[in-house]
Amino acid sequence: MPSFGRLPRIPSPGWFPLIGAGIGFAAIMLFVSTGSQDVDANVSIPQEEWVSPTLLPEAEELINSTTTTLKSGDNAISALVRLGFDHSTSHFLISKANAAYKLKNIRAGQSFKRVDSSSSTDIYYNVSGEKRLHLQKENSSTAQWQATLDERTVYSRERFASGTIKDSLFASAETAGMDQRTTMNLVDIFAWDIDFARDLRNGDSFQVVYEERYDDEGKMLESSILAAEFTNQGNQFRAVRYEQANGKIDYFTPEGKSMRKAYLKAPVKFSRISSTFKTKRKHPVLGYTRAHRGVDYAAPSGTPIHAIGDGFVTFVGWKNGYGNFVELRHNNRNHTTSYAHMRSYAKGLKRGMKVRQGKIIGYVGMTGLATGPHLHFEFRSRGRAVNPLTVKHPPAQPVATTERQRFQAQTAPLLASLKENPVQLAWD
Repeated sequence: MPSFGRLPRIPSPGWFPLIGAGIGFAAIMLFVSTGSQDVDANVSIPQEEWVSPTLLPEAEELINSTTTTLKSGDNAISALVRLGFDHSTSHFLISKANAAYKLKNIRAGQSFKRVDSSSSTDIYYNVSGEKRLHLQKENSSTAQWQATLDERTVYSRERFASGTIKDSLFASAETAGMDQRTTMNLVDIFAWDIDFARDLRNGDSFQVVYEERYDDEGKMLESSILAAEFTNQGNQFRAVRYEQANGKIDYFTPEGKSMRKAYLKAPVKFSRISSTFKTKRKHPVLGYTRAHRGVDYAAPSGTPIHAIGDGFVTFVGWKNGYGNFVELRHNNRNHTTSYAHMRSYAKGLKRGMKVRQGKIIGYVGMTGLATGPHLHFEFRSRGRAVNPLTVKHPPAQPVATTERQRFQAQTAPLLASLKENPVQLAWD
């Protein structure tokens, strides 16, 4: 008999990380508001139409179907045993599957499905939204198990949403039918022009044309914004998605200027400014007056902190009253930014490391001289501290002149969709 090693089990994380993550996320949502009201961040997306795929075309003469869902502590052996296979057959099936997909990579929450028909026995495991492992054995005395990694059908549709902000961006977006990930994408697109921590006002509005992608069982895989308009305090910003000739996808204004700037407007997405840049301020811990050469962003402990621009890590560690501290020198070599009072650093962050704009470098905390969780953020030009809220943000490279005609052809229909306000476009 061949020797089979034990398969790794899915680790059981316990309840405490899940409870902590849930509390942290709920706390963050409270700050995504233009007022002091609580935000209902639960999203329930009404689905006017559902995909009706033929999931298992190979098993048209269905006799019996059994599904088992993986739990913490499960492995492929235990799942296959629950589907009615003995241990010896289960080991053989896993060995056979290895050529197509290694079943040591299974995840809790995924499912194995067994289908017995008059012609064959089939086992299915959804590897991802786009791939499915298929094990099949025909019902004949000479048949052998065969393993393939099959493509799944992916459905997509374009949708339109618009709304006016009343107290909360997330609540208004939910009312408009947008899910949380699409709303987060909207924030990311306009993060260079709008500080969502302090700039939002009641009466601001948005229009979004976006694409949703679903697997063949109706589960949403992802959403991508195709074109968007955001009106903030009377100022209108428009962005459109464009795939450049080199395959890189980014967002640009209708005129072809990049939405990206050298620096983000803020290093923390959802927060409030608790203290601004001042030449004189009474220190809340020390009690005496001294300069406050940065901006404080109050946010729940554990809120991600992002690098506002590309650069290199020049310092990471403890720095007296600043507590856990990170300093970045940006690519123009004249600018540095500092991030203080962190609860912890991003995994693997070290001195000399290159970081990209938007990368998480740490998490909000209250280490050092701090009375509550917040990020102390400083911006220095040639070593001199300047007010981060007044720093100019030069744009990134626009669409290349050689691509202007291609850009117009690709983006004109998307921008027209914003004006037409379509209610619902059909499935592809």
